[in-house]
Amino acid sequence: MRGLRAWRPSAPPLPPELHDQLRSDDPEWFARELAIAAAPQWWFWGFMLRWFSWLPSVFGRIQVTGSIPEPWLDGPLLLAVNHIGDFDTFVIGVALHRAGVKPRFLAKSGILSTPVVGPLLERSGGIRVERDTDVAAHALRVTEVALAAGGHVVAYPEGRIGLTPDGWPERGRTGLARMALAAGVPVIPVSQWGAHEVLQYRTDWGKVRTLLSAVWRQPALRVHLGPPVFFDDLQPGRVGDANRARYRIAAALTRGLSPLRAGEPTDRIAFGDTTRPMSSAAAFPGGIVPDDIP
Repeated sequence: MRGLRAWRPSAPPLPPELHDQLRSDDPEWFARELAIAAAPQWWFWGFMLRWFSWLPSVFGRIQVTGSIPEPWLDGPLLLAVNHIGDFDTFVIGVALHRAGVKPRFLAKSGILSTPVVGPLLERSGGIRVERDTDVAAHALRVTEVALAAGGHVVAYPEGRIGLTPDGWPERGRTGLARMALAAGVPVIPVSQWGAHEVLQYRTDWGKVRTLLSAVWRQPALRVHLGPPVFFDDLQPGRVGDANRARYRIAAALTRGLSPLRAGEPTDRIAFGDTTRPMSSAAAFPGGIVPDDIP
């Protein structure tokens, strides 16, 4: 077990031009993640996306609308996704692969610290987010390197599974907005709906029950790639601009989500999950976005 915890695939060498980004007090994983961010997609990650992307389709019908212009696929790309459940990362990975994206996910440090799965996710381009710590800004530094190398970085601006009673996206944190402003790139909004029906919120037998029942229920797992959100009139570091960018991203996700929820209530989540806490507020309740938000 000790050997399993210590195992990790070898990382590419750190390019010489990135050595000056290292500091003596950086955590041990930082140089490794910088090197991975600067490198092309790991062959194993590409192999998994190509040959095993059918697996999530066992639990529902993945439907992808919208697209990314061909020239943009050379990167860099910064993609924002509304977070609705534990299963949605698998759905998003498949949907983005179909769209020609090579996703690198921002992920909580707890996931990247787990044996086997964590090292594989890290080597596949996962970017560690250490929230509310003195190394939280390292995620921004790794993301900047990944984008400079033409990477496709995927982030959940809400920072967690959304807990709004009506299911519309929360306003989110400013982290993704600050990344976009610092890198000078637009954000591609990726709205999704349906993945919350595959896994119950709480970690218990309810997850197993909903997962197994999804095989025969076959919920529609809808993903929409919306038009890019631009920030040409905003500046990194200027007071209030990160907040403005954050609301633009939430507005774009909400607009893209509206057609995915056609025929469902706008004031509540139709799929009943009594274990899901409803402890937050949507950025735009009921899915109504004011016309004055770009």
